[in-house]
Amino acid sequence: MESPFLIVSLIFLCFFSSALSSSVVTHLPGFQGPLPFYLETGYVEVDEEHGGEFFYYFIESENKPAEDPLLLWLTGGPRCSAFSGLVLEIGPLKFVAAEYNGSLPSLIYHPYSWTKVANVIFLDSPLGSGFSYSRKYEGYDANDTIWSEQTYKFLIQWLVEHPQFISNPLYIAGDSYAGKIVPMVAKRILDGIDEGKEPLLNLQGYLIGNPVTGGKVDKNSQIPYAHNMGIISDNLFEMIQKSCSGQDYRTPTNSQCQMYLNSFTNLFLSEINEAHILEAYCPESRLNHLHSLASRTSSKRILKENQNILHPPPFPDLSCRCYAQTLAYYWVNNNFVRKALNVRKGTIKEWIRCNRHFPYAKENKSNIKCHLSLLQRGYRALVYSGDHDLVIPFLGTKQWIKSLNSSIMEDWRSWHVGGQVAGYTMTYSNNLTFATVKGAGHTAPEYKPQECLAMLSRWISGAAL
Repeated sequence: MESPFLIVSLIFLCFFSSALSSSVVTHLPGFQGPLPFYLETGYVEVDEEHGGEFFYYFIESENKPAEDPLLLWLTGGPRCSAFSGLVLEIGPLKFVAAEYNGSLPSLIYHPYSWTKVANVIFLDSPLGSGFSYSRKYEGYDANDTIWSEQTYKFLIQWLVEHPQFISNPLYIAGDSYAGKIVPMVAKRILDGIDEGKEPLLNLQGYLIGNPVTGGKVDKNSQIPYAHNMGIISDNLFEMIQKSCSGQDYRTPTNSQCQMYLNSFTNLFLSEINEAHILEAYCPESRLNHLHSLASRTSSKRILKENQNILHPPPFPDLSCRCYAQTLAYYWVNNNFVRKALNVRKGTIKEWIRCNRHFPYAKENKSNIKCHLSLLQRGYRALVYSGDHDLVIPFLGTKQWIKSLNSSIMEDWRSWHVGGQVAGYTMTYSNNLTFATVKGAGHTAPEYKPQECLAMLSRWISGAAL
């Protein structure tokens, strides 16, 4: 009798022409010894007209890959590389926090990786993110719909080449701006299931962290959050409330409202670390760090090895959390690293962590309808927020969740890790769970990796947080 996996893959092949190339990576420069997990990198064509291909990193679950869920991870921005998710947030690698001296930055194993309990695809998307590329410039013209459609196409074609994962529980996941796109991708999968194209695709739900919705609630919640946290005075808060009443703070319609919002931005946000209000404000140094190495005998070797860096990023102080983001440039753009990752020569001149050089239209004003469509059909959702995030404050996230008008099944309570409060959570009758991560910022796993892994493990297994 033929395997059901074989039958499903043959059905898929009848409808989709897969253009996937992949390689298994066993060693990485800067990491001592063989990788203690299965890593695959590759490309999938998602735009035949313009020759657009998504680059991905796939890491098998370190537990039971044949049974554990499959997570498709999208990174925000838009156009921030999924490598950020892999090495700065939820993946099994992280950089050694050491001052850059011209040699290749070192990597170590991250014990709180989400790959402990799930198979994870880290996807460079949309085109122009990380190592994803288009042969024609027109392919870089993206928006919310294009991103979600091409991600859907990627997933289907990836599963054609990996039929052993078709029956695994499938979750779409991401954070920040990708929190807007994740429900759109899940909704597109649901539409495909309804159309009978993927009857056996095992979509179970989605999860989003510190998420953008696209609505005015994201920006507008910054003012009350800043007031509640003692960042702005009662007087300024009251003046903003009075002069901007009923307005979208992104587009104020009177000069008085604009004046008070400018005060908020210029006097307060300019000196606060929005990603985490309790951590140091770390403006980038104006000194080009490679130039500071010019007098050293190794500088020519350094420049040669990092010849893919066309615009070296400035370094913040070593004490700043974002120092690792800069180390990523010097690691990913190294020629030996590119060869190890099997990056195609000539496709991307310089890897940029968050690429702002290509056009992107945020045309979908809100994704609330996608949430409703999925939740009404019984799909599960986990929404989590770092409670010290001023970029997308949890107050706004709570507000749009409340607008879904679902009954509360379990009211606000604490959840714990290691005997300590890890945050607060509440669950709803529509299968949605909301959780704050105590002491975390934007994005939560960067600050509280152990707690976030525990949160994922419990939720994905169906247990209470």
